[in-house]
Amino acid sequence: MSQHEKFWSERFSAAGEDYLFGTAPTRFLALHEFLLGAGSTALSVADGEGRNSVWLAEQGLQVTAVEVSPVAVDKARRLAAGRGVLVDFQVADLLAWVWPEAAYDLVLAVFIQFANPAEQERIFAGMAQALKPGGRLLLHGYTPKQLEYRTGGPSAVENLYTPELLRQAFAGLEIEELREYEAELYEGLAHRGRSALIDLVARKPG
Repeated sequence: MSQHEKFWSERFSAAGEDYLFGTAPTRFLALHEFLLGAGSTALSVADGEGRNSVWLAEQGLQVTAVEVSPVAVDKARRLAAGRGVLVDFQVADLLAWVWPEAAYDLVLAVFIQFANPAEQERIFAGMAQALKPGGRLLLHGYTPKQLEYRTGGPSAVENLYTPELLRQAFAGLEIEELREYEAELYEGLAHRGRSALIDLVARKPG
């Protein structure tokens, strides 16, 4: 069992039957519904308990979801079954997963800030690799100011995102949206209160 798997399985188990981050999609994703095309392929990275992948499937997308914690994936499967949709759930460590080449119209990453800078670099490269030409990356996370609020996210500043970091990491993509802002989040048990956020929408040329 990897360090990441142990940490997240313990957190998801501690929530019991509850969903740690709720069952509704993150607001960032819902606000970008206009970018989604029914029948498109999507990859949800570090998907957790399925709130985002299941919602994408409800919009008619063909969804693959990768998550390190089998505890979380069990919950995600129950959520998908309850909503009558199919998702290809895969239990895998993103640091060991073989990223496909040009396989998805959409790659989604929501609060995947468990990774240190070296791990982050590998994951970001894999996400860009997995996009089809013309496909879009949607990424949503916390900025360093989140350490002042402590309403969710990591305690390590090096795991948090700045615009400069994201521009450099995804220099090969066309950035369509990149913004920092603050908002109130109420997502399950774990994200509650004022939060310092950053959104990225980027398109792979082609």
